[in-house]
Amino acid sequence: MSGTPPPSGGFVRRIGLFQAVAINMSQMCGIGPFVTIPLMVAAFGGPQAVLGFIAGAVLALADGLIWAELGASLPGSGGSYVYLRQAFQYRTGRLMPFLFVWTAMLFIPLIMSTGVVGFVQYLGYLAPDMGRTTGDLVGLGVIALVVLLLWRGIEHIARITAVMWTVMIASVTLVIVASATHFSADRAFTYPSGAFELTSDHFWLGFAAGLTIGIYDYLGYNTTAYMGAEIKNPGRTLPRSIVFSILGIMAIYLLLQIGTLGVIDWQRMTDPGDIASTSVASAVLEKTWGKGAADVVTVLILITAFASVFTGLLGGSRVPYDAARDRVFFRPYAKLHPRHRFPTLGLATMGVITAIGFLIGRHTDLATLIQLLTTVMVLVQALAQIAAATVLRHRQPSLPRPYRMWLYPLPSLVALVGWLVIYGYADKNAPGRHPIEWSLAWVALGCVAFLAWARFEKVWPFGAREVREEYLERGVGDEVSA
Repeated sequence: MSGTPPPSGGFVRRIGLFQAVAINMSQMCGIGPFVTIPLMVAAFGGPQAVLGFIAGAVLALADGLIWAELGASLPGSGGSYVYLRQAFQYRTGRLMPFLFVWTAMLFIPLIMSTGVVGFVQYLGYLAPDMGRTTGDLVGLGVIALVVLLLWRGIEHIARITAVMWTVMIASVTLVIVASATHFSADRAFTYPSGAFELTSDHFWLGFAAGLTIGIYDYLGYNTTAYMGAEIKNPGRTLPRSIVFSILGIMAIYLLLQIGTLGVIDWQRMTDPGDIASTSVASAVLEKTWGKGAADVVTVLILITAFASVFTGLLGGSRVPYDAARDRVFFRPYAKLHPRHRFPTLGLATMGVITAIGFLIGRHTDLATLIQLLTTVMVLVQALAQIAAATVLRHRQPSLPRPYRMWLYPLPSLVALVGWLVIYGYADKNAPGRHPIEWSLAWVALGCVAFLAWARFEKVWPFGAREVREEYLERGVGDEVSA
């Protein structure tokens, strides 16, 4: 399948390595670190919050290697949908891919909604008198604009994304450079008493919360995997786009976090009345280069936030397409725009859910929203996909694998431990919100929906179990090391 055209009437392979890395990095960086640095500091209770970004990077890299192997071997549209369909079809038919699409249609646009919440948050620095209602209307307008821009051909989207990636790099670079010009090592590396008390429950509770925030900031390294049918030479491009984007963002985040802590006292970031708790990057620029420079960089951050939502919905809207085309999700989602060849209903649905999530985030707590979204994602995507990589090696040993996971199965084990820590501490880090219970309820509801759908479609468990190993019949290119 590598380098070959898709079936007639399907997606077109037009996205190369640079554009693929740009799509991933734009989605990964976005507004995330600019709004979560104060949340990370609050979770850890001091500048030792850097540990959260380091732990998030380790988990992202371990999980990214799983995505790299699966994406190179099974480069179809839909990402995890394709991987779970191939791995679990032997025993549970279409249950696992159905559940993935069921949850992805919720958690992907809701994650995008946190980006819009951050956009409005930073806009408040430029317009401090903006009321809540005005902010709500602005956020909804941003979502509408994103959907309109995505209502175009992929060749236009690739060029727009490259420009947005450049702006993203410029914004984070300016914040990092500004921090370096006024950096105080004492401020950045003076820790409160008991900061590294590993026998304390408080430390591990903060670590779990920080790991959750950290992996949220890295989410997006898998965006191009959702677009496997649109990637040139996916056997080579997909693994490289994932690994390169994680390593690049890892370096950026560490410089950004340490630099920010070297300019702004961490206590300011935990004060709800201080601008550093909502617009920490703007506070850094104001303190170092003045209000004018802070305004300019804030505008760049707004563009970066817009880019993250743009690329997230770009990749996410492809998820239900392959499922519906294969009769594993509602059939109307299989339709592409007659001219521009993008999934119209998937994009429209996720746009609506993003708007709803934005309003929820605006009127609740952003940290809790991140906790809820991550918990929902863990069960059907993260944990199931770790199992899928192992199952496919056993079930389809002859499957062409242009990239094989380094040090297998160590990355799978590291990813498993990381995701279980996030899930196990979820209720404690969101007291009163019960994210574990909500995630289990959502999956249970998905199982009920699957049974109703399967009965209507007359498939397993109400019909014959179909096993399709189409990727064994298609070469994906020569073996390479990413």
